[in-house]
Order: sequence, then C-alpha cells, then structure tokens
Amino acid sequence: MLKILLITQFFLLAYINQADNNTYFESADVKILFQECGLESILSFDAFRLAMIGMGKIKELPNKKIITIIDFSKPSTQERFFVIDLQNKRVLYKSLVAHGKNSGENIANSYSNDSESLKSSLGFFLTAETYSGKHGYSLKLDGLEPGINDNARQRAIVIHGADYVSASYAKQNGRLGRSWGCPALPIDSSKEIIDQISEGSCLFIYGTDKEYLKASKILNE
Repeated sequence: MLKILLITQFFLLAYINQADNNTYFESADVKILFQECGLESILSFDAFRLAMIGMGKIKELPNKKIITIIDFSKPSTQERFFVIDLQNKRVLYKSLVAHGKNSGENIANSYSNDSESLKSSLGFFLTAETYSGKHGYSLKLDGLEPGINDNARQRAIVIHGADYVSASYAKQNGRLGRSWGCPALPIDSSKEIIDQISEGSCLFIYGTDKEYLKASKILNE
C-alpha cells in the first residue's frame, strides 16, 4: 500500500508541476487522491471523479493546483461548495452555496444555459477576473461547455456574496435563498474564497443530471 501511495504522489506532483501534462487523471488512482484529500465524508465521490476526468482534459488551465467543486446533488442546507488544494491534498474551503431560483427549492434539479432562465448551469468553468458590481465583490466565470454553460458570461453568472446564504437563513426558511443562476456564497467568506480561486482555476458544478452526462464533450471525448 505504501508503494502505491508513493507512486500516486509522484504522478500527482508531475501533473501539477508540468503545465502541458494532462495525463495524470487518466492514469492515477483517483480514489486514493479522494481519500488523501479528506473528502470521504463531505463530497460525493462521483462528483470528484468526474471533476478529475474533466480537469485533465482542459488544455488551457493556468492554475492546476486547485479545483472548486459544487455538488448540487446535496440540498442547499448542507455545505456543497469545496475548494480543494490538489498539490497539498487538503480542503481549503467548504461552504454553503445557493443555486438558481428556477432550478428548484432546497435541491437543484433543473438546469439551463439560457438567458433569463434564472437557473443554474452544470459543468466545467474557468474562473476569470474579479470586479465590484451590484452584488459587491464578484468573480466572473467562463463556461467551457458549448450549449451547456457557455452563456455564463453573457448571463452574468458570477460568484458573489449574498445575505440569503447563511445557516441562520436556512434554519428559518428550510432552505437557502436562491439566486438568478449564480453560485452565491456567504457574505463573510465570499471575498477570501474569490481571491483564492480567481484568474484561471477550474470550477466544476455537479448535479445528478443524465442529460448533462450524455451531452458533455469534455467528459465524453
């Protein structure tokens, strides 16, 4: 077992330190990495597995050291936003996160790439630049999957803080408040998280949606 762990660590570091090497997640034992990052009790393995497969196929990814995964298979009353340091194998942040108003009540079960749908989108995104707008300090996202989330910038789907994302709101209402499609975070932690993941890291939004799994070219090519 020790030999397997050492081999896995060697290939992980090789992947992270070589910008043009996209073979790691196709060959290493993702289950071991999942366990070493301490994710077993907090994140769906299927979400992590798909995130690693897709991340390994994204050619232009400036920051390969971290990944953000949102697990919309969980209810909004649970922490389902995770920033994972793949280099040091640890969870940097875990947080509540809101989904779109028309994606569902406590659980998101409907997704869209359409403007004015007020729904969340699934799939792989590249984090982009920060700015200050009507929701305060925010992070723009570029959807990487045509027909699935590539209208994210046009729809103004961004990561921002919101007062309806808190444990107290969830306790009082039985769910978090909902956004117009943005993955909104608690106000008190949103800026720190945004600064950590901005400018070229991978975001994967997961949901139990068979249509997405069939349509995603990143996962299927």
